[in-house]
Amino acid sequence: MICEDIHSALSHRTAEYDSQQVVVLTTAEVMDCHPEIQDCGFPVLALPSGESNKSLDSVQRIWDFLLAHRITRSGLLICIGGGMITDLGGFAASTYKRGIDYINVPTTLLAMIDASTGGKTGLNYNGLKNCIGSFYSPKETIICPAFLQTLPVQQLLSGYAEMLKHGLLANEEEWNRLLCFDWNTPDTAALISLIESSLAVKQHIISIDPQENGLRKALNLGHTVGHALEEVGLNEGGMLHGYAVLYGLIAELYLSVVRFDFPRKPLQQLADLMIHVYGRPQCKCSDRERLLSLMLQDKKNEHAGEINCTLMSSFGHPEINQIVTTAEMNEALDYLFSL
Repeated sequence: MICEDIHSALSHRTAEYDSQQVVVLTTAEVMDCHPEIQDCGFPVLALPSGESNKSLDSVQRIWDFLLAHRITRSGLLICIGGGMITDLGGFAASTYKRGIDYINVPTTLLAMIDASTGGKTGLNYNGLKNCIGSFYSPKETIICPAFLQTLPVQQLLSGYAEMLKHGLLANEEEWNRLLCFDWNTPDTAALISLIESSLAVKQHIISIDPQENGLRKALNLGHTVGHALEEVGLNEGGMLHGYAVLYGLIAELYLSVVRFDFPRKPLQQLADLMIHVYGRPQCKCSDRERLLSLMLQDKKNEHAGEINCTLMSSFGHPEINQIVTTAEMNEALDYLFSL
């Protein structure tokens, strides 16, 4: 649900639970921007921010927190934060005492239109993005656009990249509507409309294939290359997920042009966005072997020794389970790094 007053929305939902059985998970960064969370009336666990903390150690801290407050199977975990928090909180909720309820309150654009919806939970493990996880849907995702007012532009652009992915999966009209949005003078009403449209694309796909046995794999567009770049970027000081997805979209749309004659114009539009807005990925020639190794170990691969991608044949027509050779992937990376 999209709301204007997060406190009223949460009060209505938590009234269904014993007040001694409700706890909150967030990050120190979110607490700094929204100190009122500390006064919500429920115990609060604030984890450190950053992708490096999306780990088993953090999940163990959540489990310990739940145990310390004697949360039973009728308890509720409220996850307030970006994708790291909704992924970790959802996974902890799915495994604690074989599953307790949780609510997501996403505070970033990326989490609002992607991470907090769809029931995918998880953590990074052994250098692999979201290697451990589960499908476990929140009782509700409460979206309050007011959170976006405290975000730096880089965080907004990170979410915008996932919205662009949804535009490609929808139709050319939605794609063009997204490209017309002016981030220099953002219109709040227009942004809320775009968020609603983006969510509708994802929710439609998930309603058809909730467990990612077929069509839901379309949502992996840009993520085979993107996740590998994100993991390598962690060693270089970090790379926002949406930025990695934008770079991944460029590489995978290049493969779509080569394999399916996908229109070149969207590829060029993404390349222009990268050059003028996002900046180039900070990768070196020496990273290529590591990138390919990560793609070969990606959780989306169904067989060892292959790279499984989602590509596009036209707007609204994803081509899932496309096996890409290392030679083809090297060609796509050459295109990306040459821009």
